[in-house]
Amino acid sequence: MKIMLNIMPIPAFDDNYIWLLHNGQNAVVVDPGDANPVIETLLALQLNLSAILITHHHGDHIDGVAGLLKHPSTLAPVTVYAPQYEQFNFEHIKLAEGDVVNLPQIGQNFKVMWLPGHTLGHIAYVNDAYLCCGDVLFGAGCGRLFEGTPAQMLHSLHRLKQLSPSTQVLCTHEYTAKNIDFALTLDPENKDLIDRKQQVKRLRAKHQPSLPSSIDLELKTNPFLRCNQASIFAHSKANNNKELTVFTAIRSLRNHF
Repeated sequence: MKIMLNIMPIPAFDDNYIWLLHNGQNAVVVDPGDANPVIETLLALQLNLSAILITHHHGDHIDGVAGLLKHPSTLAPVTVYAPQYEQFNFEHIKLAEGDVVNLPQIGQNFKVMWLPGHTLGHIAYVNDAYLCCGDVLFGAGCGRLFEGTPAQMLHSLHRLKQLSPSTQVLCTHEYTAKNIDFALTLDPENKDLIDRKQQVKRLRAKHQPSLPSSIDLELKTNPFLRCNQASIFAHSKANNNKELTVFTAIRSLRNHF
């Protein structure tokens, strides 16, 4: 009998989520920027940490790795996976576009997607059910362009749009409410977006996460996936309706929102 995979976001810092994937015995964590909340959760749930998945090099996604690897509660060797396109000061298996990460301890395999834009070496982990997307895609938003170009990020987002609509999107920041407020300045008549705002408001009032999202929900409500829509162009202040021009314009607007 196959044990169902459990997914849960472990809050860290002001608005980060460290995603925990477990089957009641073994666990994998994604982008642990802080070891302490992960260790507390592992101990509380009596889980064995078997692997760590890293999407990119920013400190709020990797600074907990060392603490997890040396903590006494980590009984077995923990394998760390990270993009080959970036540099890290911990031992890891280097991953490139198209590689497959096998995680038999939790019964999952993930394919690696290289998605530059937020950083040049950013990767994501995806299978038929889950997308661990780091800071490429957020609830109703996308990551800032710290290293990549608008063209690179738009291409990365186009690739994510092709995933199954049912794919759960495990974003790493609780930015959804503010992203929705921004999205409504571009897409004010979007009923799906209006409904999402109310749903997120209810969740956050109960201190519950707004995530995971889904590809289907993002296609309906995320302006960065909808740059070819007339409403987005009309409110974007872009000087033409080419998708890249609109994307570049609204990314700049979001930076100052």
